[in-house]
Amino acid sequence: MKITSSPGSTINNPTGGWRTFIPKTDLNICIGCGTCARVCPESAVSMQKKGNKNIPITDYDFCKGCGICATECPVKAIKMELEKK
Repeated sequence: MKITSSPGSTINNPTGGWRTFIPKTDLNICIGCGTCARVCPESAVSMQKKGNKNIPITDYDFCKGCGICATECPVKAIKMELEKK
């Protein structure tokens, strides 16, 4: 009996629908270091080039709202906010 998903199958299983809090990044504070993308357990954050700066883009279909990105952000540019549904 298989009770867990295969490794790497998260991309096939959107999980964002059950989160309570959502990360909001203040791009005026963000330094583009990529820490949020590296620590996200669901790989829901990716870094993209915008002008001369790297910025984090969060795929809310896969973000579970765990807050690890906000906790680990070295400049505290990410705040967890109650999601309005």
